[in-house]
Amino acid sequence: MSEVLTALTAAPAATARQSEKVALENNKLHKRLCRLVGQAIGDFNMIEEGDKVMVCLSGGKDSYALLDILMTLRERAPINFDIIAVNLDQKQPNFPADILPAYLTKLGVAFHIENQDTYSIVKRLIPEGKTTCSLCSRLRRGILYRVADELGATKIALGHHRDDILETFFLNMFFGGKLKSMPAKLQSDDGRHIVIRPMAYVKEADSERYAEVKGFPIIPCDLCGSQENLQRKQIKNLMREWDKKFPGRVDSIFSALSNVAPSHLLDRNLFSFTDLKTDGVANPLGDIAFDDEPCSTPTTFPGTIPLQAI
Repeated sequence: MSEVLTALTAAPAATARQSEKVALENNKLHKRLCRLVGQAIGDFNMIEEGDKVMVCLSGGKDSYALLDILMTLRERAPINFDIIAVNLDQKQPNFPADILPAYLTKLGVAFHIENQDTYSIVKRLIPEGKTTCSLCSRLRRGILYRVADELGATKIALGHHRDDILETFFLNMFFGGKLKSMPAKLQSDDGRHIVIRPMAYVKEADSERYAEVKGFPIIPCDLCGSQENLQRKQIKNLMREWDKKFPGRVDSIFSALSNVAPSHLLDRNLFSFTDLKTDGVANPLGDIAFDDEPCSTPTTFPGTIPLQAI
């Protein structure tokens, strides 16, 4: 009998400890996201005094997280800036148009819903089975630029995270022949808008976990979300395999995007190779002309990727 009573007493205590542990981990996650988003904003001077930041809210996990973290940082920031959430209702079939207005009203944030039937345009112009992302993206971009003007927004914030940036880097390199990715901050082609990506340092795994913790009302996309054979999805799977087999590999690649040596590449627009001559002045960093190649080290070293794994 005493053993039964002991077991009954111990069960609630164990449950309480588990709940406390989960709450602690969730709090650490929130702090990490705030730190990383704040760091990106500071590193790239994304938000300034008096800015009106238009947060593009798609209904996906990342844009929800972006809005949530920016609202937290706005309360703590030493500068004043406004936030307005904007959703583009593309008139996709079965789109639950009531979810976002209800969520944003409850949240108490200013918002605007823009209704434009881009879905029909994409379906009409893109053959069945072909990738819809490019056209859909161009249509959205033009509409959002116009809405930003109408709302008086000085910055347009997108929810792309670290993995999106890396995937774009590999897509451009593998399929476009360019060393290019998503910039954390850019000026639009017409020079009238500044686009920012405050989630640039945030891992997708953290964004996914945060969405679960916060219980965001996720709205799936019937365009890009329904396409299974996208090159981006293939790259995502490749990165996950790398991260599983070689922990830290993806982190190292992301760091490389901020540590570029133009003199060790082949782009003549970035480095004036034709003007390069001896001057008899020693490089204070030493001789970097013959840096060790990654493949010269053993494949078991944690900083290398075996060729067969690429």
